[in-house]
Amino acid sequence: MRTSKFKLAGLALLVSAAAIAQPQQPVVALIATGGTIAMKIDPIKKAPVPAISGEDLLATVPEVAKYAKVEVNNISNVPSDYMDPPRWIQLTKAVQASLARPDVAGVIVSHGTDTLEETAYWLDLTVNSDKPVVLIGAQRNASEPDFDGPHNLINAVRIAVEPQARSKGVLLAMNSQINAAREATKTHTSSVETFKSGEFGFLGVVDYDRVTFARAPLRRLHIPIRTDKMPDVEIVAMYGGADGKLVRSAVDNGAKGLVIQALGWGNVNIPMFNAVKYALSKNVPVVISTRVPTGRVLPNYGFEGGGKTLADAGAVMADDLSPPKARILLMLMLQGGSAPSQRDLQAAFSR
Repeated sequence: MRTSKFKLAGLALLVSAAAIAQPQQPVVALIATGGTIAMKIDPIKKAPVPAISGEDLLATVPEVAKYAKVEVNNISNVPSDYMDPPRWIQLTKAVQASLARPDVAGVIVSHGTDTLEETAYWLDLTVNSDKPVVLIGAQRNASEPDFDGPHNLINAVRIAVEPQARSKGVLLAMNSQINAAREATKTHTSSVETFKSGEFGFLGVVDYDRVTFARAPLRRLHIPIRTDKMPDVEIVAMYGGADGKLVRSAVDNGAKGLVIQALGWGNVNIPMFNAVKYALSKNVPVVISTRVPTGRVLPNYGFEGGGKTLADAGAVMADDLSPPKARILLMLMLQGGSAPSQRDLQAAFSR
């Protein structure tokens, strides 16, 4: 009888020791903001509307428990078309707070796809951490049989706990493909394979057996948030026959900076060129981007309104940043109140 008691006691000690030795599951924070990934078909409107929480989304993939303990923070449930600088500031604070916890391995942000690339780049600039931050969305809503939200969520959890994902900045992960925040852009209105990285390609992929990275983004920049209200920066498009009135109107209505969606390598016509010079004469910085999906803008052409004449007049070349991402960088560079010099702005955009 005594021997049996000793055996039971020994077995209990072994079980306790095994439980202590077993590593704890890493914690991943899921910050839900809304978007199609949080929508269902409304029976009255017969169209997708915000309907599900982060907890509801998490419940669709119970197998995430194999990889991490996921904690949900619902900070909003809005279409990503509603995202703006105040919401971005709030999101940065939430992400940074989660990453500051020693037990948190990484953060996932669920978000609509319409402005997903803008929010990803904003966070890439404003969040200071080596831990993974992974943005996901969905092209199909939760009422559709091929809802892609669960697939993207479980892949994001796997990326968030993957050691190779550290120090790679903010990642955008959909359709088993991993993109860098600076490079990613939405290329199709409805396809699940919508986000691509132009000439540079994906950073990596998520397969059923492992997460594989092929490269790391090198063009990284950190700009801390120093204000609760970002300066007004407008985007004005150049097109055949543009007269520059919108540029002048933006300046006269208080814009603190402008991004011109120019043509080709960064060219405009004479009326737009004169409007850009008007903005610069009012000490409003002007950044020249392009409507072309890939490639850099450069001060190349010397005709009136060509890229070289714009740079000579004081404008800044956006390098390969799209107009929306150029606007984000310019906002953050102008948040101190006074505009940096053309040289300092150009250094930031060229980095």
